[in-house]
Amino acid sequence: MKQVGECMAGIKEIAEKAGVSISTVSYALNGSSRVSVKTRDKILSIAEEMNYIPNLAGQNLRRQRTNIIAVYLTSYQGSFFGDLLQGMHQKANDLGMELIVCSGKRSRLFLPQRLIDGILVLDKNFSDSELLKYADQSYPIVVLDRTLKHESIRSVLLDNEKGSTQAMQSLINEGVDKIYIISGPENNHDSIERKKAAVAAAEAQEIEYDIIPGQFNEISGYQAGDKVVFEPEKTYGVFALNDEMGLGIHKYLTEHNIVINKDVFIRGFDRNQVTGYLTPPIKSVAYSKFDFGATAVGILNKLIKEEAVDNKTISTYFEE
Repeated sequence: MKQVGECMAGIKEIAEKAGVSISTVSYALNGSSRVSVKTRDKILSIAEEMNYIPNLAGQNLRRQRTNIIAVYLTSYQGSFFGDLLQGMHQKANDLGMELIVCSGKRSRLFLPQRLIDGILVLDKNFSDSELLKYADQSYPIVVLDRTLKHESIRSVLLDNEKGSTQAMQSLINEGVDKIYIISGPENNHDSIERKKAAVAAAEAQEIEYDIIPGQFNEISGYQAGDKVVFEPEKTYGVFALNDEMGLGIHKYLTEHNIVINKDVFIRGFDRNQVTGYLTPPIKSVAYSKFDFGATAVGILNKLIKEEAVDNKTISTYFEE
């Protein structure tokens, strides 16, 4: 009863601050059409400010499945998400489920209401502590961007070590004197794993290297060009830890008349289709984004059905 009382107190506080009735708050939090869009947005904004997360665990209610799952993304920008979402949608459809795509904190307010059966997460703004809180309520969760240990959570991650090691070896085979590694966001799982493997590969063969911070987008790859120092009679390698940054550094080098595949060799990661049409093209680490998404949905389905299922690693390979 204590947990239910705390939940009602939260709704009451939101109602008082919004200047509406408790029932109006309840309708808004449940997405009812009885509340105007303006009022609903106001209530959701206040609920977000108050860090309101209703806890239904204490009610011992087990709702029937809705056959709806959600994927939470930081954003939809970049070519990466097209094939990934296609794989998710196809697998969900094959399993008789609907997939909704969500972004932003407000969309999380509906999770405790059990309007969806489980979630897939590729969202850096979705904190570990919040995910673990939902997992403690037996919410099935599959993460694609981190590792978390919990009986209700499974991870589907890329084999970043294999791909990065192969890309670095390809540069070393070109006989480069130094390799510049353009990293991704500081706390990003893929960036951390790829950078770790790249550094290990360089140090294992005593190749000089330097790390240039990036943000997994084209502009940061372009800006990295200003930090690359070229000396006469030497050849260089650039390993961009994703292809978006690879596009940026390729553009910079071309504009500054630095001959790619002669003065400098570029390698990328994620096999963006655009990189294959550049002149010259960027060689990159590839994997099936479609399978990445489909596999994640398949594992989430098993979690929802309370079937035994393990974490999964998606194979990567360097594509010449």
